[in-house]
Amino acid sequence: MNKSKNNTVFSISLVVVFGIVLWGIIGAKSFEVSANAAFNLLVSKFGWFYLLSMTLFVVFAVWIALSKYGKIKLGPDDSKPDYSFISWFAMLFSAGMGIGLVFWGVAEPLNHFINPMGMDGGTEAAGQFAMMKSFMHWGLHPWANYSVLALALAYMQFRKGKPGLISSIFIPLIGEERVKGWMGKTIDILAIFATVAGVATSLGLGTLQINSGLNFLFNVPENSIVQIIIVVVVTVLFMISAITGLDKGIKFLSNLNVSIAAVLVILSIIIGPTLLIVTNFGQGMLLYAKDLVVDINPFGKSEWYGWWTIFYWAWWIAWAPFVGTFIARISRGRTIREFIVGVLAAPTIASFVWFATFGTMGMETGVDVATEAIAKTETALFVVMQHYPLGNVISLVAVLLLCTFFVTSADSATFVLGMMSSNGDLNPSIGRKVSWGVIQSALALALMLSGGLKMLQTASIVAAFPFAFVMIFAMVSIIKALKTETFEVVKEKVS
Repeated sequence: MNKSKNNTVFSISLVVVFGIVLWGIIGAKSFEVSANAAFNLLVSKFGWFYLLSMTLFVVFAVWIALSKYGKIKLGPDDSKPDYSFISWFAMLFSAGMGIGLVFWGVAEPLNHFINPMGMDGGTEAAGQFAMMKSFMHWGLHPWANYSVLALALAYMQFRKGKPGLISSIFIPLIGEERVKGWMGKTIDILAIFATVAGVATSLGLGTLQINSGLNFLFNVPENSIVQIIIVVVVTVLFMISAITGLDKGIKFLSNLNVSIAAVLVILSIIIGPTLLIVTNFGQGMLLYAKDLVVDINPFGKSEWYGWWTIFYWAWWIAWAPFVGTFIARISRGRTIREFIVGVLAAPTIASFVWFATFGTMGMETGVDVATEAIAKTETALFVVMQHYPLGNVISLVAVLLLCTFFVTSADSATFVLGMMSSNGDLNPSIGRKVSWGVIQSALALALMLSGGLKMLQTASIVAAFPFAFVMIFAMVSIIKALKTETFEVVKEKVS
């Protein structure tokens, strides 16, 4: 039975994703038109749904961490964490943010600074708005979104001994037999599709920025040939890492990522406007806390929200099955409270430091440079850094970090896709990982060649929509499972 489901999920998922890759390559124009139509429909009709869902995820994560269920371990009561906190954080942070942080670290604050919502650009108020919204988009919401799925998966996987599949989350709701049937297979196929689309989006962003960085630093041409070469080279690298396994390849690269990122931030704080960076960090935190409370109404939002907040919420939801599965895989032995605090607090603060540093450096260069920088998102970081001492060194380190993040994200995704299509096998076969590695790289290329960055954003939002419903039901399911466990514990004590 497991083997049958194993092959069915893998085969159907492969056919669906491969069909989309072919469509993107052969019928690029119709692919773009169809995706744009779907995007416009979702943003205009269901933007409120994305906003409401993400708010619910934050509320749920905070509630469950503070509840009596916080003491429950993700595993047997005597289990210990498989990884140290530093390695655990490095792996979940690399998988959860990765390329996107480098891509948008300068570009997003500068976009909000020049084109803020409802005010003049280039002003002090615009600068505050830029920090506030950058913190909002990269703060608690994305990590709460990941934690919802990761918690449910880790609980069912390590506490209840079920397969490491998204469908396992629904056992408390619909029963194990239905999960093994067509309903469970549909959920797992949907998770695989959302994972491939979300990761392909980030791989595409990373390829464009690596190409732009090489062009800016070494005059390497920006064209399809170079981008194909970048994807092929990185694909070979992450295949090697994936084959070496979780404890060697991914753990090593994740620790390397965090080390390089720390060097990049520290160096930037030293050569940049240090005092202003610290001030913007503190002020940004206060504005963010206020925005969390004030801006919770999901209805009647402006078009600005469609292109920024709703895009981000959809992007994070598209990444949830991949990052959630990966975080669950590395979180055995931690309590629910420790898990939620670790997944929410540490990465959120790290993201705030990142945006405060690079956003401040960008805005400090002035309106003219900021306008030039955002003319092309992929080169925003490099345009800004040339106005600082050691700017070329920072740019070179950033390109290196992009490459290592690229490899780690693809490596982690390949591992997770192997699990999802192998009945939750914690150590999927090399052949299955290689298959998914090739297909996700091909999809990234197809999306880039058929419409560039806009096409990548559009595909991400469209892929995320159906999975948002899966996540909402996952919250209901995990609460039901936890209530059952609490009842069993009380019953044992009484007896």
